[in-house]
Amino acid sequence: MQFKSTSQQQKMVLPVSDRNLNLANSRSSNKVAELSAVEKANNVFLFQGSFLGYMDMYRDRKTVADYLDAHEGWFCRCSKPMQVEPLGENGYILSVGEFSYFGYDVQPKIAVVLNPPQNGIYRMHTVPIPGYQAPGYEVAYKSQMELQELDLQGTLGKKVKHIFKSYQSPSNTMIRVSWTLDMSVTVEFPKFILKLPTSLIQSTGDRLLAQIVRQISPRLTYKVQQDFHTRFNLPIPPKSGRKFDKIEPVNHIPNLGKNQGCAA
Repeated sequence: MQFKSTSQQQKMVLPVSDRNLNLANSRSSNKVAELSAVEKANNVFLFQGSFLGYMDMYRDRKTVADYLDAHEGWFCRCSKPMQVEPLGENGYILSVGEFSYFGYDVQPKIAVVLNPPQNGIYRMHTVPIPGYQAPGYEVAYKSQMELQELDLQGTLGKKVKHIFKSYQSPSNTMIRVSWTLDMSVTVEFPKFILKLPTSLIQSTGDRLLAQIVRQISPRLTYKVQQDFHTRFNLPIPPKSGRKFDKIEPVNHIPNLGKNQGCAA
């Protein structure tokens, strides 16, 4: 089982894990109930995982919110090396990479919508790609972000002087952008894959999904922090200023939107 990014042809061989996550959102919960029968009849498997994390931003709430609202700029810049195409006013089509699973190759393409914030919460989720039929797989993705205002001195403590040693004295406010992510992938495998034990197929697929999210999400987080802080001539937060963890499921209820495209 291997993963290759769109820009690097390095292969990552993953160990087998027997742990299974349950994705707790209404769409995926229904799909889990359906798959017990469908798996046997149509060779379909569901792989799923839930995650959480945060990233620190060294400015006030309005500055961070204005930056996130202008996603047509940072989303396109920071999603690289994934290929990004605009979709409507608030959406994007992503070519995620190339996956090799026991000799079965998949190159997923998904469309996501970033909804305008409601009550300070930013939601993103998958939508169908117009005129595109995914060959043997389906991806369901839901995430949300929320801004938390923190006391910079109280949060960073003695690290403040070290982090800002080459920069102007910071304000006493920072924002922690907390996020959660639920993701599931259904795959219809060819018959040669089904010669393997069902438990091996399931556990290895769940492990692959988690490992791919673990590779892509921290990279995206760091690039957003780098893009934001460079723009405002601020130091990039250290590794402790961002977090990624695999978690138990979290419910999300998304809304649809439109898109204007990617700005330079």
